[in-house]
Amino acid sequence: MIRVVLPAPLRSAGGLPGEIALDVAEPTQAALLDALEARFPVLRGTLRDYATRRRRAYVRFFACGRDLSHEAPDAPLPAAVANGVEPFIVIGAMSGG
Repeated sequence: MIRVVLPAPLRSAGGLPGEIALDVAEPTQAALLDALEARFPVLRGTLRDYATRRRRAYVRFFACGRDLSHEAPDAPLPAAVANGVEPFIVIGAMSGG
């Protein structure tokens, strides 16, 4: 099981729990996001673009103290995430001045 932590605005908008456990056959970012959107359709289009399936500009992915936002979607997730030891964290980025 892979653990996913979502930011508060997404949790409250979708009525989702703080941490979600997903069974993902292939431990990649793309497979994880596919499973997350399949289980919670309200998230479709919020983390990735509908057409291109690319990460939205103001969404960041972190795990094991690393920014995984620019990793290839088919790259393997860190072993600690794949084993459920560490969570895959979604964060809404901030901008402005």
